[in-house]
Amino acid sequence: MAAETPAGLSARDLRQRCDPATVARAAGRETADHPLIGQDRALAALQLAVDIPHGDFNLFVLGPPGTGRHTAVERVLRAAAARRAQPPDWAYVNNFDAPHRPVAMQLPPGFASRLRQEMEHVVDDLASDIPALFDSDEYQAQRRAIDEEFGGRQEAAMAEFAERARAEGIAIVRTPMGYMVAALRDGKVLKTEDYSKLPKAERDEIDAKIPRFQEGLAEILRNAPKLERDHRARVEALNAEMAERAVSARIDEAGSALGAVPEIATYLARVRADMIENPELFLQTARQRGNGPFPEPVHKAHQHPAFRRYMVNAVIARQPGAKAAAPVETEDLPTLDRLAGRIEHVSHMGSLMTDFTLIRPGALHRANGGFLVLDARRVLSEPYAWDALKRSLKKRAITITSIAERMSLISTTSLEPDPIPLDLRVVLVGDRMLHALLVLLDPDFPELFKVQADFEDVVARDDDSLAGLAELLRCYGVQQGLLPLADTGAAALVDEATRIAGDARKLTLRLSELTDIQREAEHYARGDGAADVTGTHVARAVEARDRRAARIRDRMQEAIGRGIRMIDTAGAKTGQINGLSVVGLGDTRFGQPSRITARVRMGSGKLIDIEREVDLGGSLHSKGVLILSGYLAATYALDAPFSLHASLVFEQSYGGIEGDSASCAELYALLSALSGLPIRQGLAVTGSVNQLGEVQAIGGVNEKIEGFFDICAARGLTGDQGVLIPQANVEHLMLRDRVVEAVAEGRFRILPVTTVDTGIELLTGIPAGQRGSDGAFAKGSVNALVEETLRGFAEARRQFGARPGPADPGAAP
Repeated sequence: MAAETPAGLSARDLRQRCDPATVARAAGRETADHPLIGQDRALAALQLAVDIPHGDFNLFVLGPPGTGRHTAVERVLRAAAARRAQPPDWAYVNNFDAPHRPVAMQLPPGFASRLRQEMEHVVDDLASDIPALFDSDEYQAQRRAIDEEFGGRQEAAMAEFAERARAEGIAIVRTPMGYMVAALRDGKVLKTEDYSKLPKAERDEIDAKIPRFQEGLAEILRNAPKLERDHRARVEALNAEMAERAVSARIDEAGSALGAVPEIATYLARVRADMIENPELFLQTARQRGNGPFPEPVHKAHQHPAFRRYMVNAVIARQPGAKAAAPVETEDLPTLDRLAGRIEHVSHMGSLMTDFTLIRPGALHRANGGFLVLDARRVLSEPYAWDALKRSLKKRAITITSIAERMSLISTTSLEPDPIPLDLRVVLVGDRMLHALLVLLDPDFPELFKVQADFEDVVARDDDSLAGLAELLRCYGVQQGLLPLADTGAAALVDEATRIAGDARKLTLRLSELTDIQREAEHYARGDGAADVTGTHVARAVEARDRRAARIRDRMQEAIGRGIRMIDTAGAKTGQINGLSVVGLGDTRFGQPSRITARVRMGSGKLIDIEREVDLGGSLHSKGVLILSGYLAATYALDAPFSLHASLVFEQSYGGIEGDSASCAELYALLSALSGLPIRQGLAVTGSVNQLGEVQAIGGVNEKIEGFFDICAARGLTGDQGVLIPQANVEHLMLRDRVVEAVAEGRFRILPVTTVDTGIELLTGIPAGQRGSDGAFAKGSVNALVEETLRGFAEARRQFGARPGPADPGAAP
């Protein structure tokens, strides 16, 4: 008795359609800013991360691209930053005691730039004031007095010594080799030959005087450097006294201009002391300046290298104002230098040199006191950047290092700037796989990033979410300056959101795909001169989008149409069935049918998966084959050995096969081969099976149905064609209108099944059969025929095993 062929699903079961009234435009609600829908969990995590004060509650935002992660993060962080006070400025200044270790100064907002400008003015002013002061008559008179005083003291000592020597007949003679002592005779220096003619008593007297006066001369000469030092000290004291007048007055003026900031006062006091100690810097630069191209009043003395020691490197200089807030920074290229800062070098006479004015800030400096958003994958791909980020978060300080130093590539003398205290919240944006790997492989990650904001892919489809998504898309249109969405256009877009989600009860939250369609539809609407974007424009955009990506699909369907790839869509054949699969190329997915064949014979219970044997089958596909083998062994001829040798293959398949969605089709092909009953070739099958014979849900059901439908439509729809799908996949159906219309007209069918028995009845037209009270299947049923074949294999195997061999002596003659 043939089983009745069901009509299948109705057209209304195949596609959800949004009522335009549900997404009707609400006057006054179209703004450029609208909260995301369906992301309550992620937004709550974001809010926790920005509100909690503890430093290790940094945030990792995970989820698929296009779900509005960056938009949501930007919005929440901007709102939180507006409620925070503006963080302080930071500047690096010279360490006069240890120049290789610049000092970091924390200043009130806006004061770093003011201090830098004020110090430039101070240097410019003093570069004129100090040289002028040292050229004054007052200074010159005091300097001459000091010079004369010390010159006179040296000359007086020498004159007094010479007078004493002359009184005793000794002369002090200046020679090219210095001063020397000689005897006098009649007011003239005694020559050597005259000395030898003197009486011995006189010679002895002279010999006694000469050493005594030589020692006295040496004592006077030894006192000369001391006098010179005293002279320099007096001159330096005079210079300091004169410089102190100009420096103190100008520094006091700068302190008054900058206000009572303790850090600035301390720094200015140190600058004052150094300038007073080194007035020659201003004098030397004045001499070097000479007659420049600019008049004296406009000369920028602070640009001279000698005065860099007094400059201020305002690494973080904020602009205070009524809208001042905490910073929100995003670094798109998070290299080590751009993240943690760098120390630049300049070439000078063939050598690389640096100083504190060449320290450059990184993203951590700019975001300090606020929020820093980074792409997790980019940070991890940059050498040493991830390590620097973790180190800064652990130490709560920013230490500037370079890759060259870390790798010991250069030996140039560099700086060791003071670390700057760090107080910020880091937000990493990445995918779920990257988050899982960091948790698994980096023990520091869970300690530093304690909050995760997991953005949903989909949201339940109901009236609220439909209206919310439509309003969100309208707000996007306002933000981008697009034509408004008509109610039909909004309805078509939210329906496409369900199609993208692959679930009739869900809406995708991958907003980027929807907005791409919206912008393309708006382009067509402008081309038509329309005032708004209607459902017709959206349908045109979706169709054009599919067509642009359909080249490979069209070529494969052409091969089937020309008979190059063999697919039957009419008639019936034994051991042959049309299975369905999904081909993914980039972001494009389409379904295609494949011929699956099965061959059986007596054997030892081995089921050969040809795809697996040649390493074209993946592990999930092999698992599906083993499951259906288990189903066969546990369902039929339980009292006999499983004596089947079968082979399964995807015909004309030259690439890899993965997934278990064809396991149902493979089982049906085996049952057909075992029962000898032909399978209707106008029906294609998708679905996986478990060992209990239950048909399980699979993915890509819409693409698979449409792939087989297009082949049948190209050959002509007869009404006998259709697709068997798992009952569990009915709620995933969101088919294109061309399929829905064909089903409504009775030219194509979608047949849901829950068990293998239901499916084989539809494919063969013969009842599957159930075991009766006697333990046997109903006579003539599919299961009865299968069991009969397997029993026959078992009996044949037994007889073959009992047959004597050619060398058996008991064999009949």
